[in-house]
Amino acid sequence: MENELIIVPGTANPGLAQEVFSYLVDEGHLGIFAKTKIKTFNDGETQIDEISENLRLADIFIIQPTCPPVNENLVQLCLLADACARASGKRVTAVLPYYGYARQDKKVKPRQPISAAAAANMMLSCGVGRVITMDLHNNSIQGMFPPIVPVDNLYSSTVILDYLATKFAGKKLVIVSPDAGGVERADSFAKRLRAHLAMCIKRRDKPNEIASMRLVADIEKHIKDHIAILIDDMVDTAGTLTKAAKLLDEAGAEEVYAAAPHLLLSKNAVDRIADSPIIQLFGANTIPLKSGAVGLLKAERIKILSVSELIGEAIIRSHTGESVSNLFL
Repeated sequence: MENELIIVPGTANPGLAQEVFSYLVDEGHLGIFAKTKIKTFNDGETQIDEISENLRLADIFIIQPTCPPVNENLVQLCLLADACARASGKRVTAVLPYYGYARQDKKVKPRQPISAAAAANMMLSCGVGRVITMDLHNNSIQGMFPPIVPVDNLYSSTVILDYLATKFAGKKLVIVSPDAGGVERADSFAKRLRAHLAMCIKRRDKPNEIASMRLVADIEKHIKDHIAILIDDMVDTAGTLTKAAKLLDEAGAEEVYAAAPHLLLSKNAVDRIADSPIIQLFGANTIPLKSGAVGLLKAERIKILSVSELIGEAIIRSHTGESVSNLFL
């Protein structure tokens, strides 16, 4: 049927795809949840073996974060988009709750690629006509797509802020950025929670290795006897986060928490968090939680908040032509 809303799930985060579709149904929007059969050949090639629904002239939303394994999930997204475009879909929207390669958004040395742009070009060449993503590492990535391919960058802060405001109502708070690059994000949280603002300054000699870190704040007024909440866009190896948490604990913070939408938890991140002063880490279900972190989840050291309603609402408005601007607040 022309302009039928069809959700096409990839294998990267099928649980979130199902939650999003359930929200569409609950809101009274008719749509179809397609079944996909995706295979991997012995040599590692991905095959889109089957998409169950007729896609001709449909408004198609592929839900596939390009989280680890990044290359595999990015290729699968591109192949799904190619399949939908070749099946005469009216429009193909890539829904990436997590945008892989987002941290490689510029050249820092000669003869390097801009990998975030290369990932965008791959999607474009496979028929993606719109992108819905969340908490981009750098907003400039939106400019890597041409004007005819709109990019809606949603913010999980709308979900995380509501939770923090309820949990810490009436408490003395300080919001802390674990590095200079995240100060604007932390300041936004601080203003809405009516909290103090602090930051850490770090120096790296190698990627994922911190040479030094210091806390920039009025420790007596804003750290001691305050609940400190570290705010970041992602937790990868957790080196920065846990080092900042230790500084806050040593500075006299009453309790230390952390929040970030994308919990990658690479390498020994789980062990670092378990051994850190962080009482609880708040994250979103933009990507599946690694199996190694289930213990922290059961022990309530990690709390996962769902962004399915936010993504679902963006899909509804994209489909109907309504404004999505108030979803960015």
